[in-house]
Amino acid sequence: MHVQSIEHALQETIGEGGVPEAAVNAALARLADPLAKLRRAHEDGSLPLLRLPEKKDDIDALANVAQELAHASDVVFLGTGGSSLGGQTLAQLSGYGTPAAHLRRGARAHFLDNLDPQTLEAVLELPLKTTRFVAISKSGGTAETLMQVMAVIAVLAEKGLKPKDHLVGISEPAKKGGKNGLRALLEEAGAPVLDHDPAIGGRFSALSNVGLLPALVLDLDPHAIRAGAGEALAAILAGRPAEEVPAAIGAALSVAAAAGGKPIIAMLAYADRLERFTRWWAQLWAESLGKGGKGTTPMAALGPVDQHSQLQLWLDGPRDKLFTVISTRTAGKGPRIEAALAKTAGEPEFGGRSVGDLVASEARATTETLAKHGRPVRTIKLERLDERALGALMMHFMLETVLAAGLLGVDPFDQPAVEEGKRLAKRHLAR
Repeated sequence: MHVQSIEHALQETIGEGGVPEAAVNAALARLADPLAKLRRAHEDGSLPLLRLPEKKDDIDALANVAQELAHASDVVFLGTGGSSLGGQTLAQLSGYGTPAAHLRRGARAHFLDNLDPQTLEAVLELPLKTTRFVAISKSGGTAETLMQVMAVIAVLAEKGLKPKDHLVGISEPAKKGGKNGLRALLEEAGAPVLDHDPAIGGRFSALSNVGLLPALVLDLDPHAIRAGAGEALAAILAGRPAEEVPAAIGAALSVAAAAGGKPIIAMLAYADRLERFTRWWAQLWAESLGKGGKGTTPMAALGPVDQHSQLQLWLDGPRDKLFTVISTRTAGKGPRIEAALAKTAGEPEFGGRSVGDLVASEARATTETLAKHGRPVRTIKLERLDERALGALMMHFMLETVLAAGLLGVDPFDQPAVEEGKRLAKRHLAR
């Protein structure tokens, strides 16, 4: 599904600045127990994330909800962080969030993942009669999402529309004696609420209904997404040694690089349809690993555009970064350039070449240039970019994150510092 290489990240290949192969191997040797722990968690069901690739019984019911939503002119997804980025990442396969998004037929998708008063006011000017809203919050207490939902309910009522006909929610089941503001709002309005698995954290929820509902609304294949995820998991379940598990190799490389003075990881994806993926990965990596003074800093970038904005720093700035370059098979794709026009532009070598040829050449050139300057680069090449490939890529990085946490000795599934900030924000608001 995808091919990973760390050749251009190793000191033995690129010289000074590379990560010593011995350091990577030492980290790999320490992953035997974390890998065994993942296999046990799959076997006993204690980590439901690992069972999602084989799960099928939930998709038909989810498809019925999506079919209703797809009849709308606009579908607005309310939620932030993990409740939104996974869905956006999958939705981008259909063109969402790319410059060509407005050319897509069918329901228009909008993700309000950042709370901004002007943006919300503008979205509430949509034709509300034909607009549907999906509110997602695992805990049901996310302040930004609650604000959005309350504003939507009020505007719908103001326009004489019934909120129950325009709203769907996803949140964990109510707990006895617990508080779930999202469920309380939607149930009072008579709107349906789908259950969010309480054992799957928001940033790990892309393969659940949180990510698959937006995917279904945009006519993507959820079975293929999960099948791809299963392929990424297979090497671990088969009991392969760490050096034969791509996610383990990535985790070992990142931890070894950080120990060698490279605390920043830059991910550069060469495809518009992977832009949201890099942002999803940045949250997954930062929030899962940044604890107790540990972790590395993720940097999301898009090629070729960020070659023009960041490459100078990467090549001539501090040697504190490990790079991951993700490319797809673009050679021969897109418009082909006429020889006469290329000659007029003073670039005769462009003649007969496709736009995809240039993108492929730039991805390769960036990798080689970084390596030549002693900047370690891991490459991941996708044969194609579709649901199966993206499902595999997302599962790869979820597993890589969990394994890196095992090496660092942190819990990848909590976020104590974030919770503190949320409580403080509500306190300030009350004052």
